[in-house]
Amino acid sequence: MNAEPARFERSVRIRFSHCDPAGIVFFPQYLVMTNALVEDWFNEALDIDYAVMISKRRVGLPIVKLDCTFSKPSLMGDILDLSLALKRIGARSIAVDITAQANGETRFSAHQVLVTTSIEAGTSTPLPDDIRAALTRFDPAATTEAQEKQS
Repeated sequence: MNAEPARFERSVRIRFSHCDPAGIVFFPQYLVMTNALVEDWFNEALDIDYAVMISKRRVGLPIVKLDCTFSKPSLMGDILDLSLALKRIGARSIAVDITAQANGETRFSAHQVLVTTSIEAGTSTPLPDDIRAALTRFDPAATTEAQEKQS
């Protein structure tokens, strides 16, 4: 029996600035929301200061793979409940699943692979030890690269 994955959750009110002329969330805005969710996750759940990670440590975390499903439009005034689950911890990357729901309906979901990079060199780097430890504490059941090789 698999344990339910740990989740980081945040609610977001859809604002006028999120919407296109049709009055629905302009799809790139969902990615802005997911990036903010990842940043809040690092700051609040992982206890890794995201601003320090980027500006002082010069460790980036760009999305290198993205799969999105847009299930139903979201409108100005809707409250979206965003949820992030850690799916995999790799040598240089992590995979997360993010969902956005309102009134019990899924509006948007995404599978993202984020890779740790040297901002100076513009290349991928191994996941820093403190970040790996924080990820493992957040969800000890998340699949790691070593577990994948054994299966």
